[in-house]
Amino acid sequence: MENTSENQTPEIIQEPIALQETTKPYNAKKLWLLCGAIVFSVLLLDQILKVWIKTNMHIGQEIHVFGNWFILHFTENMGMAFGLELGGKYGKLFLTLFRLVAVAFGMWVLNYQISKKAHKGFVLCIALILAGAIGNIIDSVFYGVIFSDINHYSGGWFHGWVVDMFYFPLVEGFYPDWVPLKGGDYFIFFSPVFNLADSAITVGVLSILIFQKRFFKKEEIITVAVEQPDSESDTAKQE
Repeated sequence: MENTSENQTPEIIQEPIALQETTKPYNAKKLWLLCGAIVFSVLLLDQILKVWIKTNMHIGQEIHVFGNWFILHFTENMGMAFGLELGGKYGKLFLTLFRLVAVAFGMWVLNYQISKKAHKGFVLCIALILAGAIGNIIDSVFYGVIFSDINHYSGGWFHGWVVDMFYFPLVEGFYPDWVPLKGGDYFIFFSPVFNLADSAITVGVLSILIFQKRFFKKEEIITVAVEQPDSESDTAKQE
């Protein structure tokens, strides 16, 4: 019988290959420890700075760290990041409860992403965001009671104001007259006053946006040629 093994056409098999960030094994325990270290470090530095500001400065006081472009400016706000506010007693309570729910959800997301072996950089960004959220929650939940003797507001549990201090008025001037609605108005960039917790949230979010292609690599399909044995040819050889 004629041997047809040389004319055998290889079978084409497509296999999905996930693009891994590294060839090293995924160490979930080590990643959890690293996330814990990030959260702890951010919270420790954030709270040390806030307590120092709260107990050594008065509202509106400024310390010029580097000229007129890096200033410690003591202010407090009832609401969101960078001095934004959600006014009213119930608005403050809603925001605090919303933060608590957001942190609980963030912890679930962190655990889920680690269990799914997500990109380590993405996981660390989540840890940064989580640390920042917890830092501001501490102010909201406890500062209304802990600092009740020196607060300039009537606080209580879940009604503390968030301490802000970083102020970077890098550029000051007036809008050109041709700018719609703002022409001739005075402006300061960067005018919001914020804290270390806000910075952690911002760095985490911006890093996800900047490195999203690296964090969320799609699966690639590669083609593998597998030569299948010719049963007829094998039978002929045996004969």
